[in-house]
Amino acid sequence: MNTINDAFLGGAGHGVLRLITAGSVDDGKSTLIGRLLYDSKGVFADQLDAISRAKYKRVAGDGIDFALLTDGLEAEREQGITIDVAYRYFSTPLRKFIIADAPGHEQYTRNMVTGASTADAAIVLIDATRAADGQLLPQTRRHSMIARLLGIRHIVVAVNKMDLVQWDRAVFERIREAYADLARRLAIDGFHILPLSALNGDNVVTASPHTPWHEGPPLLALLENLAVADDGRGQPLRLPVQWVLRDGGDRADDFRGYAGRLASGALRVGDAVAVQPSGQRACVARLLRGADDVDEAVAGDSITVVLDRDVDVSRGDTLAHPDALAQTGREFEAELCWLDAQPLNPARRYLLKHGTRLTSAKIREVRARRDVRELQEVAQADGSLSMNDIGRVVLVTREMLAVDRYDALPANGAFILIDEATHQTAAAGMLR
Repeated sequence: MNTINDAFLGGAGHGVLRLITAGSVDDGKSTLIGRLLYDSKGVFADQLDAISRAKYKRVAGDGIDFALLTDGLEAEREQGITIDVAYRYFSTPLRKFIIADAPGHEQYTRNMVTGASTADAAIVLIDATRAADGQLLPQTRRHSMIARLLGIRHIVVAVNKMDLVQWDRAVFERIREAYADLARRLAIDGFHILPLSALNGDNVVTASPHTPWHEGPPLLALLENLAVADDGRGQPLRLPVQWVLRDGGDRADDFRGYAGRLASGALRVGDAVAVQPSGQRACVARLLRGADDVDEAVAGDSITVVLDRDVDVSRGDTLAHPDALAQTGREFEAELCWLDAQPLNPARRYLLKHGTRLTSAKIREVRARRDVRELQEVAQADGSLSMNDIGRVVLVTREMLAVDRYDALPANGAFILIDEATHQTAAAGMLR
């Protein structure tokens, strides 16, 4: 994490909420984020001046084209679409936010997957003018499915452009019923829904006089009060070893430490640990954060562990508590979001990156592909997946891995596949 992010997160007194926008193209995702930034005083005067003079401005008169606050690429402004994920930071007296503006086009679904992988909440925008009959667009379904697969905790459905349907409550209710049916079929536990106009600011920061029939809070108040994940103390310990540190090897009191970022759980001096996948055991003699000794470390801390005896620990190994071990093996079932323009080739080998472990892997079987329209798995006769497909596969790795189910422990249940020839990221995976 860079210095700006560290400074931003360090001052969070009420928790940082990580958000991503989702939905189809032209639903108003960039405009909504721009409105949130503007109304929360998160935009500098020179930024407003720059976008007011932008040649790609699409708002008449002196109005502000809020989408230009997040669409920074020349191609995005020229075409009026979002291509890459843009991250923005803003805060209110109650909370700090990291918000990712994801693209809506189907061909950029892979960009949405990467942005959603660390999100606590997803704002799914729906254009009221295009869903007035209660028919949801395919990208709304696809992004909701991805949010469910990634285990995003909070789904907020923002029915946008209600001003263009004269704030018709019947339209809103039809969309609510349609999304409730989608949520049921995707096994989404619950969701929040509200009517708004991102361009005009209705129900974004302040309640709109046009919706006296809506009893919920405006969007920002809702986001300020969503629960965020705890510090992970209650989760099983997972410390992927990134580096083996040695110092003073010519002396009897030479130093040997194992450095990494604590993915989950907590670790204290004196704790017993097991090295996975080998299963060797030792106790923690020292914990260091930088050059300073500490008594305890929690998820998110970058630390160095010194053990009370010499054991074989290498980069890619995982430290865990002996009473809460990860599963070890070389064959796993997983969900893949295929990201590469080159389709999956079952005859080829790929590099699998899991935590700090990089090993060779092969897709033994493609069991099914998820049909975004029918919202169910369908058999994949040719054993392949194309870009933006989501499929269930069985993969085999060359080396043993210590893993967890993604839905139980995302930090140790995610991985990526890399094309050995091109070194392109081929797929993002979730272990099942």
